[in-house]
Amino acid sequence: DEMLDLLARLREKCAVGYVGGSDFKKQQEQLGSDTVDVRTLFDFCFAENGLTAYKLGESLPSNSFIQYIGEDRYKELVKFALHYIADLDIPVKRGTFVEFRNGKINISPIGRNATNEERQAFNDFDNEAGVRVKMVEAMREKFGPWGLT
Repeated sequence: DEMLDLLARLREKCAVGYVGGSDFKKQQEQLGSDTVDVRTLFDFCFAENGLTAYKLGESLPSNSFIQYIGEDRYKELVKFALHYIADLDIPVKRGTFVEFRNGKINISPIGRNATNEERQAFNDFDNEAGVRVKMVEAMREKFGPWGLT
């Protein structure tokens, strides 16, 4: 791959790294191969926007959303979000309303399984109704002291 060759040549002159939002497994699929560990191609590898990090192939200290707030608080947050979403009167709901990741959780009032057309229709509806703004306000009020954004 031409880009990887260019980065390898650049690496001879300076440290090279990447940052991506995906988990490390996905980055291995995208940048590495079955036989080439992506950690050998870069001096620094930052998965999940830096939550998981490697320097010269060695793992750096990490954290997770669950470690940060604890399991009990996480369950309270999910319970609140699901109850809130259940009570919403919106045009469609399409499942997977809460998606857990190591560094964050994605909360979607219509569901992560919505089609692009359904997402656009919800966005148009939400521009008038303010569903997401109101939900964020409610969550800030309830969970603000936890240091979440």
